[in-house]
Amino acid sequence: MAFMEKPPAGKVLLDDTVPLTAAIEASQSLQSHTEYIIRVQRGISVENSWQIAGLSLPLPPKKLIGNMDREFIAERQKGLQNYLNVITTNHILSNCELVKKFLDPNNYSANYTEIALQQVSMFFRSEPKWEVVEPLKDIGWRIRKKYFLMKIKNQPRERLVLSWADLGPDKYLSDKDFQCLIKLLPSCLHPYIYRVTFATANESSALLIRTFNEKGTLKDLIYKVLKFLHDKGFPYGHLHASNVMLDGDTCRLLDLENSLLGLPSFYRSYFSQFRKINTLESVDVHCFGHLLYEMTYGRPPDSVPVDSFPPAPSMTVVAVLESTLSCEACKNGMPTVSRLLQMPLFSDVLLTTSEKPQFKIPTKLKEALRIAKECIEKRLIEEQKQIHQHRRLTRAQSHHGSEEERKKRKILARKKSKRSAIENNEEHSAKYSNSNNSAGSGASSPLTSPSSPTPPSTSVEHAPF
Repeated sequence: MAFMEKPPAGKVLLDDTVPLTAAIEASQSLQSHTEYIIRVQRGISVENSWQIAGLSLPLPPKKLIGNMDREFIAERQKGLQNYLNVITTNHILSNCELVKKFLDPNNYSANYTEIALQQVSMFFRSEPKWEVVEPLKDIGWRIRKKYFLMKIKNQPRERLVLSWADLGPDKYLSDKDFQCLIKLLPSCLHPYIYRVTFATANESSALLIRTFNEKGTLKDLIYKVLKFLHDKGFPYGHLHASNVMLDGDTCRLLDLENSLLGLPSFYRSYFSQFRKINTLESVDVHCFGHLLYEMTYGRPPDSVPVDSFPPAPSMTVVAVLESTLSCEACKNGMPTVSRLLQMPLFSDVLLTTSEKPQFKIPTKLKEALRIAKECIEKRLIEEQKQIHQHRRLTRAQSHHGSEEERKKRKILARKKSKRSAIENNEEHSAKYSNSNNSAGSGASSPLTSPSSPTPPSTSVEHAPF
């Protein structure tokens, strides 16, 4: 597909951040080996699942003798299931392209680097001043976002990096507004935002060029940048260590285009679990908590929410972490950016720079951004609602199916049955007594009286209870 062509009608914009889970359902013996059949599910919907057979991942050592025994196969299956659980629950591994291709070959079988190179090359046919040097394969975590080393033909010593990305499921801007906003990005000037040299887009993807930085990002002191963007009405939601570039003594924010492209956030699988993190501002605050934790302790948190924080160089850091990653924060909601800036960690920081921030967005495009932002938040809220309902249903089913609960139901059923039997016996005795009394006094009652009961037969049959 040429760069300026429209995407195919009905193209599915897949959310790559939705977790995949894998469960080994069965095994079968094929000649001299055993094949395990795996059911993979995307997200919480059982309907969105499929089967795959075989394993191409590194496995435990083979057993030469007795490898077809039932006990060995069952033991191996248990070990493989634990292995799959570790991979699919690890935030880094689960987003790896090799893992995605193995678990979901239908959606991840393409050569994304080749697709990106074809589209980039097609575009540069009409822009001869640029030259693609080589792909940069070890940059970024997104499967559908690729990077290339670039140079300008008449300035061969200047090295640049190009990023190309396909559209994502949160792209709600019209094609016209989307392309206009992408082309505005080079005009954004801020001391803590990494400068875009060139940007363009079509209806299906976008490419941007920036100066190449050999020192890398913060992944390989920035927070007031986010307030600048929110004040401009520009949605972000993509703060993490790999999107902060170290430029000398300065940290600069990267990838402003991600929200325009509709790409899901790196931490989406975390904050989609908490219904109070439902605006892009609260998403940015929560993502900053992840970043600050990694900066403080040298690694990401093992799980979120965080129950307790290890000792830190300063309690002011811990206070910010507690306000963004703790159980209470995730349950009750994030502070605003303005509120966070009033905390001791930031309140005494003075940023001095000779570069004046500048990012002029026309009023019409601001309105388009506002609507797109609301649509992104609406999709997040709906996803959080579905996850919440799924959790409640799962807990109810688990509680209903527990051994203790089954015992309680059996006891209640026996009590109810016993109580019903006693009531039936009492009712039977009362009817029998009334029958005898009626038989003794029936002759004195006028037979023509409409209120008189019909004398019972001397032979009484009772229906079974």
